[in-house]
Amino acid sequence: MIKSKHQTPIILSLFFLSAAAAASPTAYDLLQSYDFPVGILPKGITHYDLDPSTGKFNAYLNGSCSFSLEGSYQLKYKSRISGYIYKDRMTNLSGVSVKVLFLWLNIVEVTRNGEKLEFSVGIASADFGIDNFFISPQCGCGLNCNSLDQDWKKENLRSNPFVSSV
Repeated sequence: MIKSKHQTPIILSLFFLSAAAAASPTAYDLLQSYDFPVGILPKGITHYDLDPSTGKFNAYLNGSCSFSLEGSYQLKYKSRISGYIYKDRMTNLSGVSVKVLFLWLNIVEVTRNGEKLEFSVGIASADFGIDNFFISPQCGCGLNCNSLDQDWKKENLRSNPFVSSV
């Protein structure tokens, strides 16, 4: 068997590339680095891209996603969610909507104020305690996917009604 003197650097390069890929942060890690809880995105984000100089991001699901929370809020996520992310603020969002009464409204901004998150649909907003977002909901069933999630929800999920901000 003939060995190349260049074989070791190639193997080391492959090792470092695979180690770097394994250590790359997830979309959920990215949220936390900007002071947001992981639960504002559903489970199943496959990948994302971010321009750190502008804050422009895209997060991707395998397909669209919808679920209900507390039986009163229905949420829909498109397969691509985009916007701009900064510490404690996400703006120009697209790909996320909430059903209010009979209308689907796009969530355009999310702001963190201490232990509250404010979700804006432009003409109105709603504040929720950050403890509502410690876990990510699952497409199709939200937080009611199994008894463990349901027990957690009964003890920890508190929501406030949608309020006008105009």
